[in-house]
Amino acid sequence: MHRSGAGFMRVDYPEPHRLRALEILRRHPQVRELFGRNRATALLIVGAVAAQLSLAWALRGAPWWLLLAAAWCAGAFFTHLTFCLYHECAHQLVLRRKWQNHLLGIVANLPQLLPSYAAFRVYHLKHHQYQGDYELDADLASDWEARLVGRSIVGKVAWELLFPFFQCVRAARFSRNGRIPLWNGWLVANAVVQFGFDALLLLAAGPGAVLYLAASFFFSVGLHPLGARWVQEHFVFDDRAETSSYYGPLNRLAVNIGYHNEHHDFPFVPWNRLPELRALAPEVYDALPSHRSWVRLWLRFLADPSVTLFSRVARDSKVNRQRRPMPKELYAPATFDESVEGAV
Repeated sequence: MHRSGAGFMRVDYPEPHRLRALEILRRHPQVRELFGRNRATALLIVGAVAAQLSLAWALRGAPWWLLLAAAWCAGAFFTHLTFCLYHECAHQLVLRRKWQNHLLGIVANLPQLLPSYAAFRVYHLKHHQYQGDYELDADLASDWEARLVGRSIVGKVAWELLFPFFQCVRAARFSRNGRIPLWNGWLVANAVVQFGFDALLLLAAGPGAVLYLAASFFFSVGLHPLGARWVQEHFVFDDRAETSSYYGPLNRLAVNIGYHNEHHDFPFVPWNRLPELRALAPEVYDALPSHRSWVRLWLRFLADPSVTLFSRVARDSKVNRQRRPMPKELYAPATFDESVEGAV
């Protein structure tokens, strides 16, 4: 990796997941048995949305400080779960038909107050295809955004509090080049349903319920240990791998969203089978860098000036389209060699 000044870590090779997935399939063809959908995720979506809206209703008359405390301690986890669940919908890992997954994604979006599912699906699938491509990967911070946030705790706290706004602004980066359309039918449907729901919620439950859900939304992606997920997934620590998994206990409250290397390698494996995928190829996943604590990672991100929004791998827009060979050490751990041929 080559870091240019204060910018991103520039590389001249494609994202590592496609080649690693092909190698894993060659050695462990039984991985294909994990491909498919999990219809039970639909029930989880209904349950998570109902639980969060029930809390909002119960707290509708509470003082503002109690609303914020409840949002940080409980609401953030429910809202984060809805993000994780509509992520499954974006990959069509719930029901068979695309439109069914989209409708479930819009339902999961409801407690978040802002319409995000349909846009997330568009940009997230591009992120998988063009990881690290500044022109097509919305997961990569804008250059001006990274420079503005800088290395200080104050800057990072502000970034976490305003993360949804920064994410929205990034979308303009892609719509300008015309390669990703800004609007489609599902984006319109998502917005109409979401804002209609918000209006009904305000009329029925009042501003207290809306404040609770809004605070839960911002805490779920920002100033909270759950916000460490955005750092865990693709921030590079100590010049190591550009994708990292998290194997801590909070995966139980986030449908295994921490299994990020596994997910990028095989995005057609539903959340409940990701631990089994890891177990099928331990010589790979146990050897790759990983995190065990979102709390520890969150505190390090805030306090360590060497970790910034530039701590990410970036590549030329044409590199990910190439299918040229790359050195194995760039996409696989050193233990991934012929000595494990046929291992399970």
